[in-house]
Amino acid sequence: MRRRDFLAASAGLLTVGASGSVRAQRRDPKVLKFVPQANLTSLDPIWTTAQVTTNHGYLVFDTLYGLDNALRPQPQMAKGHSVSADGRVWTIELRDGLKWHDGQPVLARDCIASLQRWAKRDAFGQLLDAMADKWEAPDDRHLRVTFRTPFPLFLEAIAKPLGVTPFMMPERVAKTDPFKQIAEIVGSGPYRFLQGEYVSGSKAVYARFDGYVPRGEPAERTAGGKVAHFERIEWIVMPDAATAAAALQTGEIDWWDQALPDLIPVLQTSRNVKVAIHDRSGFIGMMRFNTLHPPFDNPAIRRAIMFAVEQADYMRAVTGNIEENFRSCFSMWPCGTRYASETGAEPLKGARDLERAKAMLREAGYKGERVVIISPTDIASIGPLGQITDDLFRKLGINVELVETDWGSVVQRRASREPIEKGGWSIFHTWWPSLAVDNPAINQTLRGQGGKGWFGWYENAAAEELASKWLTAKGPTEQIAVAEAIQVDAFRQAPIVPLGQFFIPTAYRADLTGFLESTIPSMWNVRRIQ
Repeated sequence: MRRRDFLAASAGLLTVGASGSVRAQRRDPKVLKFVPQANLTSLDPIWTTAQVTTNHGYLVFDTLYGLDNALRPQPQMAKGHSVSADGRVWTIELRDGLKWHDGQPVLARDCIASLQRWAKRDAFGQLLDAMADKWEAPDDRHLRVTFRTPFPLFLEAIAKPLGVTPFMMPERVAKTDPFKQIAEIVGSGPYRFLQGEYVSGSKAVYARFDGYVPRGEPAERTAGGKVAHFERIEWIVMPDAATAAAALQTGEIDWWDQALPDLIPVLQTSRNVKVAIHDRSGFIGMMRFNTLHPPFDNPAIRRAIMFAVEQADYMRAVTGNIEENFRSCFSMWPCGTRYASETGAEPLKGARDLERAKAMLREAGYKGERVVIISPTDIASIGPLGQITDDLFRKLGINVELVETDWGSVVQRRASREPIEKGGWSIFHTWWPSLAVDNPAINQTLRGQGGKGWFGWYENAAAEELASKWLTAKGPTEQIAVAEAIQVDAFRQAPIVPLGQFFIPTAYRADLTGFLESTIPSMWNVRRIQ
């Protein structure tokens, strides 16, 4: 759906509201009806970094450690941990009462297998895996990881909340090839996934897991007591924004994960609906290149694109031009985080010059190769980005094709390493929560892991060496210097083009409470006001 269609839908919704034809729906108070940001096409949160799958993962699975509001690791499935005097051996003890959804107890060997599978797919995990000497479960309650050298950031690694999150799974599930999707969705989290009721493109259903024992601490971000207040949670896929907004107003649904900016003024007129931003760390929009095939296997061509991009154009499109909901961010690190700076950012700063960008493309050797942009029609915070790039490329004389499909199809296609003639791609757009890309270990968009890395398969041995150096840096000053070196190199090599920082409002019925400060829609803490 293009932006003008969204606006037309908005106008239609206004008519419905003004006509008085809206009627509140009778709801089961024990059921939470939620509209996710996109269709849930992949059920394996280790196989994909798609945020909708991570959100699904937090309902079904749990983690050994989570993050509190101060972004400090806190025990979750763990009772606690110990570290050897030389900093090489970490031992984690599991807390009492942990069960899988099939009724079996959670064992240390399950967690070891889960960590090993996660470490094959996650950027931080791969650094950890490279330094690990032994993965052991000496008994059912203790798991132990021994490193070749001290690894002080172990808890930060296994508590990371976004990207590829280290969710725990039964050993038989965790033994699945990390590059293939799991077939059995069994976790130990607060809700069970009802696989028999799942219909891709329509609905996903979760039932409260009565065997889950929440921690005693208050819930914060991904840590603390995850109390399931609803007996059943239904994810209802509604790709049409006007339909979702109308359903929220009438009470047909309870919560719309990402409210379309153009419809927010309408929603704010309803006394039964609240609109809020639950995480002010924001999101980073970006253009990702496929570096395996021409023309974007050439860093000079990728860098030339930076000189033509106007971040504000992209940000206005995904925020409805609501000024307080976006800002330009001329940094490879999220603005407002510890490593953000404008060092080396000259390609993104200053007046945009299309003629200069055209000349740079010619000098870099662009020969008119076809470029395929894959873009979703059903995510309003991503879809417009592809349309703007398509228009920009046409102005630059690039031979471009915009392929618009649903997000699930984009997720599947971006996994292809084939050239575009065989169903591959050249560019896709996405966003990452700022906290998922705020340091050199977890930022998969800047890591140079090649075939083992994130979609686009950017390979850069120097970037990998710097990420490893950050892990062993002696104090914050040295860490900042390493992060700055990574940024300077990234502006030169251009694995991505940062498109700005923005904030996505969520909308929900006014009788809901218990929302956490978090990028994750924390449905385990939300409850209905009686």
